[in-house]
Amino acid sequence: MTQPSSPSPTATYRLQLQPDFPFAAAERAVPHLAELGVSHLHLSPVLESVPGSTHGYDVVDHTTVRAELGGERGLRQLAATARAHGLGLVVDLVPNHMAVPQSAGLNGPLWDVLRHGPASPYARWFDVDWDGGHDGRLLLPVLGGPLGDELPHFAVAAGDGVLRYHDHAFPLRPGTEELPLPRLLASQWYRLAWWRLARSELNYRRFFTISELIGVRVEDPEVFDATHRTVLRLVRDGVIDGLRIDHPDGLVDPGGYLARLHEGTGGRWTVVEKILTGDERLPASWACAGTTGYDALRHIDGLFVCPQGSGRLFSHYRDFVTPLADEGGDWEETVRRAAYEVVTHDLAAEVERLVRTAARISGRAPRPGDHAPWALRQALRELLVRLPVYRPYAADATRAATDAAMLGRAATGARGAFRVPEEARAVDLIHDLALGRCPDEPDGDGWHGTPPDGTDRAAADRADRADFAARFAQTASALHAKSVEDTAFYRYPMLLSACEVGGDPGEPALGPETFHAYCTRVQRDWPTTGTVLSTHDTKRSADVRARIAVLSECPDRWRDVLGSMAEAAVCGVGSGVDGAGPADPMVSWLAWQTAFGLGAPAGGAGAERVAPAVLKAAREAGLRTSWTEPRADYEEAVTEFVHSGPCGPLGAPLAALDAELAPFVRANVLGAALLHLTMPGVPDLYQGSERLHTALVDPDNRAPARFRPELLAELDGGAAPLDLSAEKLRLTATALRLRRRRPEWFGAAASYEPVRAEGPAADHCVAFCRSGRVVTVLTRLSLRLVETGGWWDTGLRLPPGGPWRELLTGREVPGGALVGLSELLADAPVALFAAE
Repeated sequence: MTQPSSPSPTATYRLQLQPDFPFAAAERAVPHLAELGVSHLHLSPVLESVPGSTHGYDVVDHTTVRAELGGERGLRQLAATARAHGLGLVVDLVPNHMAVPQSAGLNGPLWDVLRHGPASPYARWFDVDWDGGHDGRLLLPVLGGPLGDELPHFAVAAGDGVLRYHDHAFPLRPGTEELPLPRLLASQWYRLAWWRLARSELNYRRFFTISELIGVRVEDPEVFDATHRTVLRLVRDGVIDGLRIDHPDGLVDPGGYLARLHEGTGGRWTVVEKILTGDERLPASWACAGTTGYDALRHIDGLFVCPQGSGRLFSHYRDFVTPLADEGGDWEETVRRAAYEVVTHDLAAEVERLVRTAARISGRAPRPGDHAPWALRQALRELLVRLPVYRPYAADATRAATDAAMLGRAATGARGAFRVPEEARAVDLIHDLALGRCPDEPDGDGWHGTPPDGTDRAAADRADRADFAARFAQTASALHAKSVEDTAFYRYPMLLSACEVGGDPGEPALGPETFHAYCTRVQRDWPTTGTVLSTHDTKRSADVRARIAVLSECPDRWRDVLGSMAEAAVCGVGSGVDGAGPADPMVSWLAWQTAFGLGAPAGGAGAERVAPAVLKAAREAGLRTSWTEPRADYEEAVTEFVHSGPCGPLGAPLAALDAELAPFVRANVLGAALLHLTMPGVPDLYQGSERLHTALVDPDNRAPARFRPELLAELDGGAAPLDLSAEKLRLTATALRLRRRRPEWFGAAASYEPVRAEGPAADHCVAFCRSGRVVTVLTRLSLRLVETGGWWDTGLRLPPGGPWRELLTGREVPGGALVGLSELLADAPVALFAAE
């Protein structure tokens, strides 16, 4: 943990900037957000990006603030208005990649590289393997078909040195303008190719599998300086107060990058979008305040999943869907199959680059291993698919032992995939290289003696080994994201609330003691880390997940709802070879849960949001249709099913279930919100989530922000909340204002102490005390609580001192007294006490 040099935020509020919501719109929202109680606005990327972008992660110019948002003048005006209302700005930064826009000229550095090749002064900016085939050219997989079929669509404008293909524009290498088209194309520093070649032939690093985003080498100090100059100037000028770092796992050396950034910002509050899995810990050496908070999301959500009920729900899911083990029937097998598919298909080019590097290293070793390329390739795949985390950090001393043990276990499993034990030695080579070691040398000290070709060869070997370790880690990160988040999550829809970034669908439930242990560790190690419940990347907003989680408490009712519709509950997939394709119960289960989570009204409004989300899920799953091989008949059938089923006349049972479960949804929504706002860390609220916020996967969750300042004013004036949305707004404003008024109770010097209920229903209460002055109390698994008779004589003893005033109702409770929870939570399933 690195403490920031300036005060940490007490709470941030994320705004998705886009042409329909520019700086001026954010500026108009400042008075309301200041009243709400946050301390900082959290802005999506502000640097120049592809025109029309609704997210800003496709940066084209690091030197300029995005004109479509209002430019630097608009950003400075927003900062001034925010400052006048007591707010600062935190900005999202994208160091890993830049866009490859249709008009390459929008990206000036890339345009220069395409024109001048490796001799360009910007060639060092981009992660390109110029020796990776294509006669020393950069592959650009942008053509709609094979090159020969697309030749008629090329045009060279006389005199402007530009090659055009539909809406694309590329610079011509000097002196080639007058060549015949075939020779002209062959003479460029780039090779234009069919888009389908990207998966196997690409020779530049990209963001995951998105060829339109090219990797940037920020590990090069010159590149770091050039790409960060504008942002660091805005930090020094007091316009920007903190940073969120996008996708640090794509970088060669995340720790080194953060150290350089920390120095450049003077130690401003910075959080990183690092997704931790299982018991993984953020490297202690990283110069940042912590993560953006997906680990907190996992621990909050898990509290509201019933372990016994989720097991029974899985049984009903298995009966309804009848999935194969590796197609949603078993979580681990589903993940493993997805990983094999991604590593062999989508990331084939990345694996081949690693194979080439490993072969060079092996060939130079003092005792060459004679490893065939196929053996190196298989060893790579088998190791990569067995990593339980996004990536190892070979260069980080604080993670060395942990990562070595993890890779050792993966290597043991990988060796078993080889029939010939001697050929399995390829696994040992890949294992050592992934850890940054020299072959045959566990301590990684280098060559045995002097290499036969002198020191230049040794230097080349060291460079290749460093390159391999970095690329192995980068590829591992892309593999985990694509195989788990973007594939397996969509093939295992048993409980959709658990299929979330940072989540574990195979173990969706977590108990209070696990939550308390996590919070204790966060307060000790990363007290100003970020925490989130909803983001621009969550597949379902927190309130959608809160609704779905209730189904884990009543699995038999969910079974009965689907069973009441008999065959109408299942989607037919359209025409097949014999004129009638098979039904798809998996997409049907997913569609019904999605509609329930959204609370979708019957008719067009709900269907227009549910259908795209379900189709996206089906394409990501890749079992019946996909992004690259779409099946029109299947997708039409799914869309029709959503309109007629979950969001149509057949959806009436969902409405009845919704009404029946409303009190328990309320407990989940308010409980999750209060945990987020009072647990250790800095809460980041996503736009609109201060009220009831039901959003599905992007683009549904990235619509321009809308605010209700008049509702907050009514509540501040003494009006009683009329619905759950207003109730959540009142709770949010109360907690945020307390954090802002008493930052010392929640910050780095604060404390966290569990407060444990006493009695037969104690496990349904989660309570904790912050700094001896604030007590949070909430109900979990409220439906099961009611079914077992309520709180009975379960009580909670508030800490000594006081009196404790409940901030939502004004009632007072003496310190040290054991108070019955049926009395303490008589008005609401949550309570927030303060001793001021």
